[in-house]
Amino acid sequence: MSEERITLAGGCFWCIESAFNQIEGVISAFSGYANGDTENPTYEAVCTGNTGHAEVVQVSFDTNIISRREILEIFFALHDPTQLNRQGNDIGTQYRGGIYYTSNEQKEEAEAILKEMRDEEIYLAPIVTEVKALSSYFQAEDYHQDYFNNNPENVYCNMVVAPKLAKFKKTFAKRLKA
Repeated sequence: MSEERITLAGGCFWCIESAFNQIEGVISAFSGYANGDTENPTYEAVCTGNTGHAEVVQVSFDTNIISRREILEIFFALHDPTQLNRQGNDIGTQYRGGIYYTSNEQKEEAEAILKEMRDEEIYLAPIVTEVKALSSYFQAEDYHQDYFNNNPENVYCNMVVAPKLAKFKKTFAKRLKA
């Protein structure tokens, strides 16, 4: 096994984490907070927008099964890279789009995909997903891990996460774990 880890911000972490945990080759996906100024932030503090942290998912994957590029392609299918400091109705800097890399290879792959999307004019609006080195990561509280599966009655999960995951499952059916 050849394990790699990348940290991705694409709005609310519940959806991103749930999607990645269903992908073949993903070893783990944990919700957390990254690239902010506050040590050991709490969900409540991050929600204020004052910590500098983004809600993120730290994805560990086996590069013998799934490539870095495929991980990033899935990520871009899960969030709108043209929305600055928001995803849908989730608004604030904590919901910004970001790829937080830990190697030059990750940075180069992320920048290459962004360049391709810009060159192909896939989006009408400018792409604002940031690409930065991972400066800090704190795993979110236990109750945020596997939140969608553990909270099927949650209104947000039913109204926002479930439809997004249904579309995701159709698009990436061949990549899902058995």
